[in-house]
Amino acid sequence: MVVKDTELPHLRRCVELAAEALRAGDEPFGSVLVGGDGTVLAEDRNRVASGDRTRHPEFELARWAAAHLTPGERAAATVYTSGEHCPMCAAAHAWVGLGRIVYVASSRQLSAWLQELGVPAPPVRTLSVNEVAPGVVVEGPVPELVAEVRALHHRLHRGNT
Repeated sequence: MVVKDTELPHLRRCVELAAEALRAGDEPFGSVLVGGDGTVLAEDRNRVASGDRTRHPEFELARWAAAHLTPGERAAATVYTSGEHCPMCAAAHAWVGLGRIVYVASSRQLSAWLQELGVPAPPVRTLSVNEVAPGVVVEGPVPELVAEVRALHHRLHRGNT
């Protein structure tokens, strides 16, 4: 996928947030919510190490958007993220009525990396966003940053955080 020059900084921030999550002892995922006018509205990183496995950044941004944005503002917004939404986050995204998703690494890529590393399969089936939310515009992966995201996951599962 070719990313617009104005979008790459948002994706780089997602990778930074993912690295921040890893440094905090969490799984490396980060996301940024950007309004239709290009303004960064909110950002978050994974926080599942707290024991609440629903604390994904994409889910948190969907909840934030529901509380702070009108339906029109949500539809015009874009969620940039280091990894494609899981089924839970894809459903939250669609139910809240957020606009497009741009991700660095796909769920398929992540699954392959984890399999290479011998990590057990997650308790929820890995699906693409459009299998869960067929009406959401989804773009990715972004080859320019995939290697950085892959390296973060390798660090997590090899114990080199």
